Order: sequence, then C-alpha cells, then structure tokens
Amino acid sequence: MQAIETIEVDSPKVACDGGKGPLGHPRVFLNMGDKGSVECPYCSRNYVLRAGAKVSGGH
Repeated sequence: MQAIETIEVDSPKVACDGGKGPLGHPRVFLNMGDKGSVECPYCSRNYVLRAGAKVSGGH
C-alpha cells in the first residue's frame, strides 16, 4: 500500500489532478476553508497550508 502524500501549499485553494499525467484523475478544485488542510476525494493527497502563508480575502 502506498503512503498518502502530503503537499504543503501557499494558498487555501488548490487544484489536484493526481499528478500522473494521463494516468491521473480529472482535475478538481479544492478549498480548505478554515481547516488549513483538505484531502483530494480521488487520490487522497493531503494538501496542508504552509506555516506563515498569507491568506488574502475575507468573509
């Protein structure tokens, strides 16, 4: 079994396509909201907001 990949990002909004070119999955856009992390429903990659990342915008 392959370990779940964790990727640090600088934005709470990310796009995931599985990272395997044509063998990946359809591109999905994910939003962490206030949680600081989000898991891709296709490949289970875990995206985590990098410490100190500037989050712009508001409610």
